[in-house]
Amino acid sequence: MQRLQAFKFELMPNGEQVRKMRQFAGMARFVFNRGLALQKERYEAGEKKLGYAALCKALTGWRNSDDTPWLKDGPIHPLQQSLKDLDRAYANFFAKRADFPRFKKKGLRDSFRYPDPKQIKLDQGNRRLYLPKLGWLRFRKSREVLGAVKNVTVSPSGGRWFVSIQTEREVTVPAPTGGAVGIDMGVARFATLSDGSHLAPLNSAKKHQVALRKAQQAMSRRTKFSSNWKKAKARVQKIQARIANARRDYLHKVSAMISQNHALVVLEDLQVGNMSRSARGSVEQPGRHIRRKSGLNRSILDQGWYEFRRQLDYKLAWRGAHLVVVPPHNTSRTCPECGHVAVENRPSQARFVCVECGFAGNADHVGAMNVLRAGHARLACEVSGAVRPPAAGTHRSDSGAASCRA
Repeated sequence: MQRLQAFKFELMPNGEQVRKMRQFAGMARFVFNRGLALQKERYEAGEKKLGYAALCKALTGWRNSDDTPWLKDGPIHPLQQSLKDLDRAYANFFAKRADFPRFKKKGLRDSFRYPDPKQIKLDQGNRRLYLPKLGWLRFRKSREVLGAVKNVTVSPSGGRWFVSIQTEREVTVPAPTGGAVGIDMGVARFATLSDGSHLAPLNSAKKHQVALRKAQQAMSRRTKFSSNWKKAKARVQKIQARIANARRDYLHKVSAMISQNHALVVLEDLQVGNMSRSARGSVEQPGRHIRRKSGLNRSILDQGWYEFRRQLDYKLAWRGAHLVVVPPHNTSRTCPECGHVAVENRPSQARFVCVECGFAGNADHVGAMNVLRAGHARLACEVSGAVRPPAAGTHRSDSGAASCRA
């Protein structure tokens, strides 16, 4: 199989290269926003949207215009790539796969991408990378880059600059090893497996909560956009980057361990956005237990459930294993012995006692067993033809598994 994989490293640029990278990121953002504004104007006027080729033609006009001559100072391919991202965002919106594209804000996910591998030179022996109009950039090489370079993305994070090198190579898919496991995600326990084991949560944001709060308070006392405010904001971003890095590192280690030891993993299709929605309510209908719910929301978002699922998805595929996603309804209220479903089966957050047969156990462990059983039922439905299996990739719960009662 052809494997696309990204290798991310920290850059070590000089002062001139940092200034240029900031400019190029700003140019890519400007081109995206101007293209989006143009598309909105045409939509409001009842005209058809412009395609990628027409947008690139408009970009040529912007570069030659007296209003924006500074666009000529940047590399052309990253600017064209920004328009290609806009065209893809429009296509996803009309295909109902995403919301309407939004204008990009300065300092929020800034980046620019070099899509042409012919313009990129990678010298791994000397730990450096050549990019057009930036020259040779040194980077902190933590591992070997495998495969042929496809594209390179440059982005800032926490006051530092990073490069993501995407490669493509042919690999042999190994035979999956291990058995099947169901996983129940939680807050008190990050993950409880159907075999009875569990993983403790990292709670990265909670560990840095005090330092982050003090940095945010110091930032709020500064005059907005002043030099001291920018310094305080940089300290806040540095702490937030440390939190995100620790969480991402933990999720990579956990997902790698699970994918290496199991041929089938079953997860609940959790709607994290709905679970972490604010309980503040409105003036007419104010919410209840707002403080408690906000603390729960922070704990849920601190776990990184969606990122864990994303990492498991591609790591299992690399090893020839499968990820099955099932509906989460009543997984913690169903008795694994007799199948009785009742709210009373769960007298507390951690305890499960069946009111019908008396079976007792840990609630998270019971949920994991029911998740695994639902995953087997879904696969049985696909084999029998009761549910049409997806063409490729993850077996998802929105393709008919809820209607299967195998």
